[in-house]
Amino acid sequence: MINPNKLFQLAGGQQRRKLALCFGALERDILGMAEKGSEYNFSSMTRADYIKALCRVFLQDPKISLEAAQKIEDALNANPLDERLACNLARNELLSIIGTFPAEWDLIIAPHPNLSQDGTVAKRDFFPGLAVYAEDIRSPFNLGSIFRTAEGMGAEKIYLSPGCCNPEHPRSLRSGMGCVQTMGWQRASLDELPQDQNIFVLETGGTPIDEFEFPKSGICIIGSEELGASPQALAKATYGRVTIPMKGLKASLNVGVAFGILMQKWVEAL
Repeated sequence: MINPNKLFQLAGGQQRRKLALCFGALERDILGMAEKGSEYNFSSMTRADYIKALCRVFLQDPKISLEAAQKIEDALNANPLDERLACNLARNELLSIIGTFPAEWDLIIAPHPNLSQDGTVAKRDFFPGLAVYAEDIRSPFNLGSIFRTAEGMGAEKIYLSPGCCNPEHPRSLRSGMGCVQTMGWQRASLDELPQDQNIFVLETGGTPIDEFEFPKSGICIIGSEELGASPQALAKATYGRVTIPMKGLKASLNVGVAFGILMQKWVEAL
């Protein structure tokens, strides 16, 4: 953190970089994510007043767009002040001016609480017997997204093929938003899947998703980003094949998006 009065002594580019860093640190402090020693500690003004002061400095920048300036002004005039919104608007406009657009891993996202109201670890709710088999998912981002969707929609378990990437990869943990740690999962080959389960596959050339009769419990196989479900997976899916109809020229969906549609329809059928 820096005294707002000192910011006027910095040149344009240097001032913008420092402001962007300050707004990012403030967002983390607001969310309780600040590292030890980097918490807001200006005793001369409240955090809200500090945010307003930094925003006022930035609003004098000749490169700020009129639209962004108006959004920041509206945020500052709100009562009460939404501290996080003001910081986020200012930080992203600063990055835009600097020419450094935030990557996925730069986003400051609030962690999801794992505690119930009495402070104990919350018990995860799910549909018993609902599981997914991720076959050779190579992208950690996609795998984390699959974990997040599976947890959010109430799947009980995730099976990962031997060729799947590591769910504890930093990008997987990031996109999974804590669900990799709370979701039950294990490595398994197709032959190691439970034999008494209804196994079906999400793949082209099958029954349209609106007509498919989802089982009350079972395992849905989703194939890799590049090749889709393997011939072995298709043979293993004795319950059937479900397809998401599409109209576009590419007729293709990201595997995480496709899985989200599948899970919504499956849960809706229950």
